Amino acid sequence: MRIDVLTLFPEMFQGPLETSIIGRAQAAGIVDIQLWNIRDFATDRHRQVDDYPFGGGAGMVMKPEPVFRAVRHVLGEDAAPVILMTPQGEVFSHQLAEKLAKEKRLLLICGHYEGLDERIREHLVTKQISIGDYVLTGGELPAMVVIDAVVRFLPGALGEATAVWTDSFAQGLLEYPQYTRPRGFEGMEVPEVLLSGDHQRIADWRRRESLRRTWQQRPDLIAKLDLDERDRELLAAIQQEQNKSDNRLD
Repeated sequence: MRIDVLTLFPEMFQGPLETSIIGRAQAAGIVDIQLWNIRDFATDRHRQVDDYPFGGGAGMVMKPEPVFRAVRHVLGEDAAPVILMTPQGEVFSHQLAEKLAKEKRLLLICGHYEGLDERIREHLVTKQISIGDYVLTGGELPAMVVIDAVVRFLPGALGEATAVWTDSFAQGLLEYPQYTRPRGFEGMEVPEVLLSGDHQRIADWRRRESLRRTWQQRPDLIAKLDLDERDRELLAAIQQEQNKSDNRLD
């Protein structure tokens, strides 16, 4: 996959994109990430990329000319999703990351200042993505989040090929608790079932704990799932256990 990023601050990406999974994926040729400074496509000698908004108001608005020139230069005759990072976009999710990972190429635009000239949104952008209902100073951090999540889905990016399918949200649930050595630490023990070697018991425990954690921390996700009869039984038992615990505390 190739990912192009249009930004006013390419230096912000250097650390995150050069280390860990993304850095290794680039070194292995799994993904090619190219950073483009929007100022390089400005049309005046001062490299101006913003101006005051028509109609007045606070802040500055990014000009259309540099962004149009940048997109046309980077893509050339190629076609690719042109994604604007904006709090007005579709909220990013595990499922959207998986979908984007199937593309051969992505182009991300990082907005800044008060926003971008609306003509960019109307005539260049094919998709808008938000990483949450809050406002940041620019689209650089959201772009890094999208890149990180997407690269994880690319074949060969993770050491364990199946790891991405057991992450939280992969099956609509939060991931089950994880443990490693030592078995005992300051009086806290690893659950016995994980030491049993019984793969079916371990799988059942993990499914139950995924349901428990999701119900306790993200009940909104439970409401969206089409649970089978076994899951409904497990969830009912979990809720009954919780009610008994709450009654003892009372």
